[in-house]
Amino acid sequence: MSLESVGNFWQYHGIGFCIAMFLFPRITMIFASICSMAFAGPLFWLGWIFVPRLTVAILATSFYFHSNPILCVFVWFWAFSLEIKEKNAIKSVCKK
Repeated sequence: MSLESVGNFWQYHGIGFCIAMFLFPRITMIFASICSMAFAGPLFWLGWIFVPRLTVAILATSFYFHSNPILCVFVWFWAFSLEIKEKNAIKSVCKK
């Protein structure tokens, strides 16, 4: 499947998918990518384990930037802000 044939994000996903990605990015990525697990290489799995929101942002930009650039910009803001907050929360818990 080429990037041009992917189409618009909203043709394939709804608001429920967006909420699931926001709340549970790892679980949602696994369920959303069951059909394409053959294409998941080591970088996908490292991203899935360590930085799932950044992995989502990279995939969203790769597939949907041509049709939904505003959505991709929001995904990048979401990814950076929540990844930083999550890592800071883990650091604060580990220091105690």
